[in-house]
Amino acid sequence: MNTPLAQPRSVLFVCGMNAVRSPVAERLARAMLPSSVFVASAGVHVGEADPFVDAVLAEEGIDVGERTPRKLEDLEDDYFDLIVTLSPEAHHAALELTRTLSVDVEYWQTADPTATQGTRDQVLAAYRDMRDRLKARMAERFGEKARENGAD
Repeated sequence: MNTPLAQPRSVLFVCGMNAVRSPVAERLARAMLPSSVFVASAGVHVGEADPFVDAVLAEEGIDVGERTPRKLEDLEDDYFDLIVTLSPEAHHAALELTRTLSVDVEYWQTADPTATQGTRDQVLAAYRDMRDRLKARMAERFGEKARENGAD
């Protein structure tokens, strides 16, 4: 097992539309990391809230609540210790945003479950897979603190 990297004080998750991957990552991180870590999410563009996100997070006992997708430009605070990008477009945008800042940017390649076609069960399975992979990646990245707070 790899040694976890330093625990950030603030983490931003970024994907293309802030509708699926980054909100799932944000909510998982809030459930898994100590409450002292500030966690947020944003997208390169603004998408629509996705009901499958609510469903797969509810399976974990996580309530999304009232949430509106937002763009990077909508963030009130633009300084984070760590920015985790979940799509190539988001990674490019984050690198551009931080080119003059001292911020760690990590790319976690994450499949977009909205591309899945088929039955409701098949689509839900893709969303669950995305959720579970993000959860495992967080446990690996953030170490014991994340495991104690809810990672498998």
